[in-house]
Amino acid sequence: MLRVRNQQGLRMLDQPNLNKIDQEHLLTLYEITRTMNSSLDFGEVLDIVMDSMMQVTQAQRGFLMISDDNGRLRIQVARSNEGDPAEETFSTTIVNQVVETHKPLLTNNAQFDTRYKAGQSIIMKGLRAILCAPMLVKDRLVGVVYVDTSIRTGTFKESDMFLLSAVAGQAAIAIENARLYGVAVEKGRLERELQMAREIQESLLPRRMPQLPGYEIAARWQAAREVAGDFYDVFALSGDTVGLVIADVSDKGAAAALFMASARGMIRSHALAGYSPFDTLSRTNDMIAGDSADGTFVTVYYSLFHLGGAAIHVNAGHNPPVLYRCEQNTVSFLPRGGRALGWFPNNPLKPVEVPLQPGDVIVYYTDGLTDAENPAGENYGEERLAQAITDCGRQSAAQILNYLVHEVECFCDGIPAFDDLTLCVVRYTG
Repeated sequence: MLRVRNQQGLRMLDQPNLNKIDQEHLLTLYEITRTMNSSLDFGEVLDIVMDSMMQVTQAQRGFLMISDDNGRLRIQVARSNEGDPAEETFSTTIVNQVVETHKPLLTNNAQFDTRYKAGQSIIMKGLRAILCAPMLVKDRLVGVVYVDTSIRTGTFKESDMFLLSAVAGQAAIAIENARLYGVAVEKGRLERELQMAREIQESLLPRRMPQLPGYEIAARWQAAREVAGDFYDVFALSGDTVGLVIADVSDKGAAAALFMASARGMIRSHALAGYSPFDTLSRTNDMIAGDSADGTFVTVYYSLFHLGGAAIHVNAGHNPPVLYRCEQNTVSFLPRGGRALGWFPNNPLKPVEVPLQPGDVIVYYTDGLTDAENPAGENYGEERLAQAITDCGRQSAAQILNYLVHEVECFCDGIPAFDDLTLCVVRYTG
């Protein structure tokens, strides 16, 4: 049921009534709707909508305003039929009333209408007629369309208001479809970029483990998101030695992945240049501390294994690895030490020698393993990890790795991981 009231030149209606639109206007509405639906480019749709509104009303000026994420209206398109760009001045009172009521509004007496106070811009421009209609999608305001004319041009008819309301309704759908299409395209682009980033990140991990007589090495890397801040690296050095690095960047996602790639490159370049584990992490720490402006840091554990079971370890704020002594069937945690790389210069790092006996195992991990949660909200924790290593410590490095991953997955019982998980196992066979 349509309700129209006329007071001081102001008309409002509850909803468009197509019965009030003549046959010519219906044909115009059909053509405009077809044109608006011909494109999914958001900017192009906005232009089509505004041009259509100007065509429908024969207005001098027109503005298309779209609601932002905070519900504020932003002018997206401004038109003037006089060739010059339209000055962004309009009756905020009328616009606000349309926004509040979700109903179109028409006045042919803008200079003296007592329902609102004419602003200076309206008086100076000599505006006579103003027409404003909401663009709604399921009662949600997408934006408003606003057109006006000066005293010398004329007035708007009631049929203009009905037609503009109908066009605004179709425009809202076209604009929303274009917006959703743009969101989908952008999401697809980001997903493709993240997939490429993951592939690049995976390519930075060792393709195959270097061989060192007397040692077995196995590793697993699992990202909680498309990309990760965890990483590990295993590389052969001169003099029959192998270096192993495990690290965890403080952040997550793409930012952590970029930082991870940078830190990995620094550590590897220093190690391959012949620097000791202590000097490698010290130099990397000073470089990161000098470059990192946002406080990002990385915890690192670096071990150097030699023939015969000799090994040197340096901890830079990382979770201490678990040492399994085969002969005693006992587990212990290697010493904590140093701060995470990038916090402060002159990191107080300390190399530690831990010789291995045949059958001994070292398990390196990131906190994605010990912090993993079960449905009850409990963490897997270091105690469960130590017990699991005791249970499987006499197996091969690959078997130990698979056993630990399986244990954590069973503990989580389907709860998705919220942090990256990296696990490395080194077994000395003698």
